[in-house]
Amino acid sequence: MSLESDKSRAVIAISDSIDAGEQPERTMLRDAVRVLLAQLAAQNPGRSVEVRVPPFGAVQCVEGPRHTRGTPANVVETDPITFFLLATGRLAWSQALAEGRITASGIRSDISALFPV
Repeated sequence: MSLESDKSRAVIAISDSIDAGEQPERTMLRDAVRVLLAQLAAQNPGRSVEVRVPPFGAVQCVEGPRHTRGTPANVVETDPITFFLLATGRLAWSQALAEGRITASGIRSDISALFPV
């Protein structure tokens, strides 16, 4: 069994947990978030927006000016479940933003077009 198939299985397992109304298992959620963050960065290469999903990870993506020191000018941050729902198309960016489930700062931080990944 490959590491990649294990990580892909984590995405399916989290989907199944959410569908069943259960609390997802933490390590599976971590793995699923990391897989989806990596996919987001791979599909949208660049370093102008930092997407943070504490405590599981962060990536830089989107072409454009990049930061070199300190806090990036364009930051998107959300919790793991919200990110998972966005990345898998189960939650719309506009709804998550309206509900305060996403913080987005900077002129390039509207990455709604990048979801689902």
